[in-house]
Amino acid sequence: MNETLRQSRFLKACRLEPTDVTPVWLMRQAGRYMSEYRELRAKVSFLELCKNPELATEVTVTAAERLGVDAAILFADILLILEPMGLDLEFAKGEGPVIHNPVRTAADVDRIRWMEDPSPLDYVYRAVTSIRSALPSGIPLIGFAGAPFTLACYAIEGGGSRHYEKAKTFMYRDPGAWDALMERLVAATTLYLNAQVAAGAQVLQIFDSWVGNLSPFDYRRFVLPHMRRLFEGLDPATPVIHFGTDTGSLLELQRDAGGDIIGLDWRVELDQSWNRLGPKVGVQGNLDPTLLFAPIPEIQRQTRRILDQAAGRPGHIFNLGHGILPTTPVDHVIALVEEVHSYQPTPTN
Repeated sequence: MNETLRQSRFLKACRLEPTDVTPVWLMRQAGRYMSEYRELRAKVSFLELCKNPELATEVTVTAAERLGVDAAILFADILLILEPMGLDLEFAKGEGPVIHNPVRTAADVDRIRWMEDPSPLDYVYRAVTSIRSALPSGIPLIGFAGAPFTLACYAIEGGGSRHYEKAKTFMYRDPGAWDALMERLVAATTLYLNAQVAAGAQVLQIFDSWVGNLSPFDYRRFVLPHMRRLFEGLDPATPVIHFGTDTGSLLELQRDAGGDIIGLDWRVELDQSWNRLGPKVGVQGNLDPTLLFAPIPEIQRQTRRILDQAAGRPGHIFNLGHGILPTTPVDHVIALVEEVHSYQPTPTN
């Protein structure tokens, strides 16, 4: 890693070191709200875009440079890893992801392939290498994967869900089959993320988008041991952001599972949450994505409110509490980034 990259404000924040201004990047910063992305998607399907390293590079780098953010994130999807494991994945128009052969029984778990070689996802690593080459030398690249719990829910539900009744019923009814599925997902995700680092990613983010549907008791039993194994298997020199939504009741357990930075959604107060987590981890977040539809002065005010809560403490990375929504005005996103970069905390005596 070059020294310019190592000393970037984003990587310094990941190491809990002071920065000149708070670093900012945004989940789904390359997406449908940008005209450049929509023009590409008019020509190719979502999966084709994910599997074309040249196009993935174009949308990733264009978004990072247009917004002026402090990090780029690989353009991909958390469910890509399920295909080489034997699941039939489709992104159906208007429906989102659909898995045509979902896991519903212990016998179904037995047909899920162990990923012993990361090469079936080679197109992702080629995209990482290409993006790294195309980015300015001081802008880090974030690789990512879905967390095993969230992947398991997709695999069992067969797609999106509101209540996750199929997944949770499977978990409660057959804990042994659940653990066997999670073991396969942990092994595959570990290989996948380490391969992204080898290809050129400087930071990793693990998305546990659905884990907030569990009680602390169930997280402790069904998720925590698996997440610990995942974090223990990752390259120790690479910072990891551990993100979930609706996880206000799980923050300490997420910290105990692993990660250098804990992602916060907008349902919690940043300062109170960081105090709960303690001094050994940083935090990422946590503006409500729908606030980007508000007038720019209100976006600026709410952004300053969150930055005031962080109070310049080393280890804060500004982000939304989840991804940018598809109809968000681009100029509002740019105004947010500019506000973060112009903010200076009031000195404390």
